[in-house]
Amino acid sequence: MKLVCKVSNEWSLNLKDDEINSQLCYDDSKSFTIRRYGCVIYVLCVGGIFMTWDEIEWSALDGVQCGHAQDEEAKTGVTALVFPDGATAGVWITGGGPASRETPVLSPTTAATPVHALVLGGGSAYGLAASDGVMRTLEAEGIGYPTGFALVPIVVQSDIYDLAYGSPFIRPDAAMGAEATKAALAGTPFGEGNVGAGIGAAVGKGYGMARAMKGGVGLYAVRLGELTMGAIVVLNAWGDIYDHETGQKIAGALDEDRKEFVDVREALYGLTKPHDLFDRTNTTIGAIITNGDFTKSELTRLAAAATNGYGRSIKPVGTLADGDTIYGVSAGKRVTADLNMACALSAEVMGTAIRRAVKASAIPDEEFLRHVGTPM
Repeated sequence: MKLVCKVSNEWSLNLKDDEINSQLCYDDSKSFTIRRYGCVIYVLCVGGIFMTWDEIEWSALDGVQCGHAQDEEAKTGVTALVFPDGATAGVWITGGGPASRETPVLSPTTAATPVHALVLGGGSAYGLAASDGVMRTLEAEGIGYPTGFALVPIVVQSDIYDLAYGSPFIRPDAAMGAEATKAALAGTPFGEGNVGAGIGAAVGKGYGMARAMKGGVGLYAVRLGELTMGAIVVLNAWGDIYDHETGQKIAGALDEDRKEFVDVREALYGLTKPHDLFDRTNTTIGAIITNGDFTKSELTRLAAAATNGYGRSIKPVGTLADGDTIYGVSAGKRVTADLNMACALSAEVMGTAIRRAVKASAIPDEEFLRHVGTPM
């Protein structure tokens, strides 16, 4: 649904029990009703124009092609986001233990070199090898930065730690990276849930994997006027997961019988002495993809703002045992957009992607526990 209207200086919002009517007063006194989600009414005011956004298909995002590849038995995988014509990108890292590649090229202080692929992977630092296959595939397709002697595809990557789920000895490699890239370029249907980088993800690990729940890939995309924005997340958090709109817990640590939720923060608050949380291994990674015409500096700010989506949904978030990372990417045919509006929208879109990841990744307890690894 989209609402775009020029208005007078007056507008009103009427609330009645469970029904919310938003009446925007025109000069001709016409009014209409917009829908709501929970207790939140999605209306933005930009330059005297009130707007709500439409949900769109992920495939409607311009300038990006996406593909997954995974090992179904080992429970690890790769998700490749390819930008054939190049993209501008920034990054914001809030976790204390990121596994990443080429993120320095996204610094606002470096050259404005276009990015040709963003890779989200499993396998922790081992999985960074996937980018080698992504680069070779892009080079073969004539995609990359012309240096005068060879094309050099600029590929950035972040990985989750999924070695505690499935096999810890099989990790994404160059072949899997190439497979995900070929799937992206071929236009293979791109889904969410237990696919790609999310196949080995889990959440609520404060009491160990045996009391955690499944995480995975979440997608959500919207259109607001000419601006499009999509969020992708690989949800693999130490913390519990909450609906960013209602505050209701929707996934996370369970009691020993796996019947009721428990608050993973209690495990953290019980640590009175320094403790290595890497026995509860994690990391949530994601990206905001938009056609907004933003610089690297502005996209870094956009990525930082999107971490509010993490903060509203994951508790606790950004621990030293997390590698929490968000990329901000501008791709496709660019449109002029207000950065403050885009930043506010990014947090909402990311929060919804996280909620969708929980729903899309849910599996029976028996299946989840069958793949939980044994610590060394």
